[in-house]
Amino acid sequence: MNLGEKIIELRKKEGYSQEELASLLDVSRQSVSKWELNASTPDLDKIVRLSEIFHVSIDSLLQEDRIEPGVLQFAKT
Repeated sequence: MNLGEKIIELRKKEGYSQEELASLLDVSRQSVSKWELNASTPDLDKIVRLSEIFHVSIDSLLQEDRIEPGVLQFAKT
């Protein structure tokens, strides 16, 4: 899941409209929309604020939760 998808999911989970979230972050609704569409990325201070608003870690916002097949290598014993 990418950052835009996470913002959408968390925003909806908390019951915020794009306009309400934008107001909390002191940005335009269009900025929130662009983040959700992955057309732009929030500045670091906005990422920190998003983590506070949604009560999640910055890592959980920024890291894509995926494991690609064949990437994991196990040590031979």
